[in-house]
Amino acid sequence: MRNVLVATIAGAALLGAMTTEGRAAGPAVELLHRSWSFDGIFGSYDDAAKQRGMQVYMQVCSACHGLEYVAFRTFTELGYDEGEVEAIAEQFFITDGPDEFGDMFERPGLPKDSWPSPFRNEAEAAMIHGKAPPDLSLIAKARPGGPNYLYSLLLGYDEEQGLDLPPGNYWNEYYPGHIIAMPPQLYPDLVVYEDGTEATVEQMAADVTQFLMWTAEPKMEERKQLGIGFMLFCAAMTLIFYAIMRRVWADVKK
Repeated sequence: MRNVLVATIAGAALLGAMTTEGRAAGPAVELLHRSWSFDGIFGSYDDAAKQRGMQVYMQVCSACHGLEYVAFRTFTELGYDEGEVEAIAEQFFITDGPDEFGDMFERPGLPKDSWPSPFRNEAEAAMIHGKAPPDLSLIAKARPGGPNYLYSLLLGYDEEQGLDLPPGNYWNEYYPGHIIAMPPQLYPDLVVYEDGTEATVEQMAADVTQFLMWTAEPKMEERKQLGIGFMLFCAAMTLIFYAIMRRVWADVKK
């Protein structure tokens, strides 16, 4: 009986905490919606947008975030050749080892390596930022709203409402609770796109979102093509079996 009572009290306390947290987060705000090239069963990635998004990620996001599950060699799928992929990988230093003396060492990145975190470990990241910035490999699939959430978050900062917040906190319309530790990341002309596209805040937010959607689901196009092919196969076989059935039962019906 005592155990049941303790469990009941604990459950009530947890429910109360969740309710309080929900009230603190405030009502859900409708996300910004954009017409993405990858939406729908026939959707596909915009290769130019993916390249621009990677450029934004490299120049802005990689200072705090890694892509643990994204190998440099996969950038050939973005349109880069092997030489360009090697050049991109060499811009990063990878901890490797141990060597013949049992020590770890750093070396330039190779195409086989994953995009590293800018920090040695989560403790170092937390010491600098208060909380370790998340790895963004799968972030586009890990958050409700997916790409629309990322796009909205990058555009949701309001400097006027953030004036009364403690230092190190910022107001964001689309972040749960509206108070976020990550400062605004995008400003007009922050990057110079290699293809000459104007680097507006909206354009950069859309491009880096497209890139992060690709890192989260790099085989999306193949999956959709396989699904469409399977549906066409099923439709064709249905017609064939229906014709066979009509032929087999024709004499019986007569």
